[in-house]
Amino acid sequence: MFSQRAALIADTAIAILAERGTRGLTHRAVDEAAALPPGSTSNHARTRAALLELALSRLVERQEAAFSAALAAVAPGERGKAADLAALVARAMHTAMTEQRETTIARYELAMEANRRPELRKVYDELGRRYREPVTALLTAAGSPDPVRQGRQLVAYAEGLLFDAVVGAGGTPSLDDLRAAFGELLGLFLRD
Repeated sequence: MFSQRAALIADTAIAILAERGTRGLTHRAVDEAAALPPGSTSNHARTRAALLELALSRLVERQEAAFSAALAAVAPGERGKAADLAALVARAMHTAMTEQRETTIARYELAMEANRRPELRKVYDELGRRYREPVTALLTAAGSPDPVRQGRQLVAYAEGLLFDAVVGAGGTPSLDDLRAAFGELLGLFLRD
């Protein structure tokens, strides 16, 4: 989806968002941090809103790739068991808390900005739907009695743990702790 230059600009914008917040994200800051000629970022994202949307789209692409990698580690025949789903979600969450911590912080910055910018809110909500659909599909395949409601609850629970670990005071739980936490929740949902 992204050209090499657009990916560089978006990845640099994500890094700046994580490091400096939305106030630190400017076209010039991206050009400088990416070692691009002045005006390069403006050529790909003319306005601040376009730059924020570019960063958000790239961020979702990166997080979807991480979730897909975690999903690939679970055999299709094992995706219907609470323990296997718990391991999948725990891996994805642990990655978001550790290896992709910067991406997670940038996502929170963009979430707050989306509350102030209706045009970004629309993009943020659409991309958020793309997070929930795979969760609903996994719960449906696992035999959830109400996969839409339970999917929303699972995402909300995961988001709470993620927020507490990355920007809260909770610290980063171990992969085993996450597996146990999601195992308990999914065990209630799926009763297996």
